[in-house]
Amino acid sequence: MKHRLSITLILLGMFLVTQFIGLFVVNTYAPTEQTIVNITTGEAEILLVGGELPYGLETPETDPTPNFISIVFSFVLAFAIIFILMKYKWKMVIRIWFFFVVCLALSIAINAFLSFTPLVNASIYALCLAVPLSALKIFKPNVYAHNLTELLIYPGIAAVFVPILTPMSIIGLLILISFYDMWAVWKSGIMQKMAKFQMEEIKIFGGFLLPSVSKKVKKEISNVKQKYKDKKIPKKIRERKYKVNLAILGGGDVIFPIITSGVFMRAYGLIPALLIIFGAFLGLGFLFIITKKGKAYPAMPYISVGIFLGMLIGKLFFF
Repeated sequence: MKHRLSITLILLGMFLVTQFIGLFVVNTYAPTEQTIVNITTGEAEILLVGGELPYGLETPETDPTPNFISIVFSFVLAFAIIFILMKYKWKMVIRIWFFFVVCLALSIAINAFLSFTPLVNASIYALCLAVPLSALKIFKPNVYAHNLTELLIYPGIAAVFVPILTPMSIIGLLILISFYDMWAVWKSGIMQKMAKFQMEEIKIFGGFLLPSVSKKVKKEISNVKQKYKDKKIPKKIRERKYKVNLAILGGGDVIFPIITSGVFMRAYGLIPALLIIFGAFLGLGFLFIITKKGKAYPAMPYISVGIFLGMLIGKLFFF
């Protein structure tokens, strides 16, 4: 196991909590069926009512094939833009871009919760909460603000993509992303370069991040605090650097299971969606168990296998 058991369990816990929040947010924006009787003909018609996203966002009602192609193209374009910005080190442009994306995603997720309150214009209140949280995350980052906002960001993004995907298209997308993840980590190393640039250059990381130190380092820090208790710590000691271990889980590894479970929940119901979540959880847990220190691993292939296992069980027993 690459990380301490406690760190691994916290990562898995945050992953699972985000999946359930994602289901809640996606379901909140799902249209409901309403039966209307035509007075003239007496015939009953079933209409889909509600399900609109806030802030004027609309999901296109078109054929799923173009939607799938456009989503793949969007991901390719987004990665290309990121690589260009990284190459020329336009750090402020990246921060501003991240700020708007994070702010919109947080607003959508928070609005889903506030929609169950008596507040009028809940989306305005959601935006008022999302703006300072996004600013704190992007421009004054700390571990707590970073990870807490991550719990809501991916559900908010998933709510935008779920309505324009079908079960078959998300399966195809999972296969493509898994192969890309393997190539990007094991072959080209692009993922490691992106993560390093984000954390070291712009102090932002898209995903969960948990820093930890060894027992030896903890003891050294404790000894320094004890030695200089009630005294001014010398500058040389104060600026000493200690080795910090980072346990990370990329945002893509979190959001794709949410999107998949959301698509299947709309198509087949809650039970298949839960099976997909627990399948993804088992796939990620298996990966954490087999990981070794000093090595990078693509998570999506393992998560996708778990998702497909959940789909298979759902197919055999529920749909």
